Amino acid sequence: MPSARPNPAFDEALQFFPGGVNAPIRSFKAVGGTPVFFDRGHGAVLTDREGRRYIDFVQGWGTQILGHTPGPVTRAIRRQAGRLTAAGAPSEAETRLARQLRAALPSLERMRFVTSGTEAVASAVRVARAATARPLILKFDGGYHGHSDGLMVQAGSGLVVVGLPSSAGVDPRQASGTISIPYNDLAAVQAAFEAKLDKIAAVLVEPVATNMGLVPPRPGYLSGLRRLCNQYGALLIFDEVNTGFRLCWGGAQTLYGVTPDLTTLGSILGGGLPIGAYGGRKDLMALVAPVGPVAQSGTLPGNPLAMEAALAVLNRLSSRGFYERLDEAGAHWNLGLRKLLSPGRQTLHTQGSLFTIFFTGGPVHDFATAAESDQDLYARFFHGLLDRGVWFPPSPFETGFLGAAHTKAHLDKALGAVGEVLTALHC
Repeated sequence: MPSARPNPAFDEALQFFPGGVNAPIRSFKAVGGTPVFFDRGHGAVLTDREGRRYIDFVQGWGTQILGHTPGPVTRAIRRQAGRLTAAGAPSEAETRLARQLRAALPSLERMRFVTSGTEAVASAVRVARAATARPLILKFDGGYHGHSDGLMVQAGSGLVVVGLPSSAGVDPRQASGTISIPYNDLAAVQAAFEAKLDKIAAVLVEPVATNMGLVPPRPGYLSGLRRLCNQYGALLIFDEVNTGFRLCWGGAQTLYGVTPDLTTLGSILGGGLPIGAYGGRKDLMALVAPVGPVAQSGTLPGNPLAMEAALAVLNRLSSRGFYERLDEAGAHWNLGLRKLLSPGRQTLHTQGSLFTIFFTGGPVHDFATAAESDQDLYARFFHGLLDRGVWFPPSPFETGFLGAAHTKAHLDKALGAVGEVLTALHC
């Protein structure tokens, strides 16, 4: 259970921030106790303000694929900081980065940089509605696509339910533009199209779900979404904020061989600096101002610091053997976990360097089955690992991440801690 260590930093933060944090997931509400305040990080290790060290499997929610403070990225940021931090004007670095992105994801015929994944998804949705002149977006239960009002929807058990907002302060009229149905169920998608004929502008999906824990698509699911979108005249939007440049060089769309009409990317590009991007077919992106009528702008998109950091990140990711080495580490970690976990008590999902341990013995293929995971048991598991210097996601419904900085020694030490905690919990 949570340790009773005093946490003066959190006590002070409570005087300034709602719940003492600037993002709800940091609050430990899902696992109990008070959040850890990290002071520094290097490679795969974070150090808290008291000097305790933790092997990190959160990795900045996947953004730190190179580990913390990687040399090439920090050097690029320092160099750029000495030249220019913002100008509100174009830079050649934007074009260089765009060239790299298109080389990795050919579906990005045209693109636009933004400052977050939330902004990228909201912008892509606006383009989809403009292109189709249709009002509705189809998403999936448990799929998180940022906190813009129109996407803050988690439907009930009905097959096709016009969304009700899952956050206070959201205008129900905006939420009503979003339908949410079960993930991994093509029959439900077809039924939604039939029920809302000629009304659905786009299907918005994480090609590999990561916000209900890690839930991979069933065989043929993504290609089925592509087929149904073509059949009913809707666009297919891949939210690759978490999967882009994480699963492989070209993201999930390359791994699964399914081409979306629009793609969104997030902060993994900048090694943790605020950055996002959206893009796709040339004709669709021609709708974006100043060429077309779709408004989207900002003060800091294409920020020089973020651009140079992203170029340094992609240079490393594109190096020979990078993803092979990352997958080898993932295979070692995943095999170790499978030896420790008990079928019928835990369900392990893995894909490359991503993983989730569900404390349920049944199969997990959508949000409803993920929600059957024992949240109290996960909380005890989380704090047992934390006490042993292993930092897991502070929620049972978040994905864990490995990075290039995890060594076999890190992984073996963490596996030892997992085994100790599972034994202590008698599971």
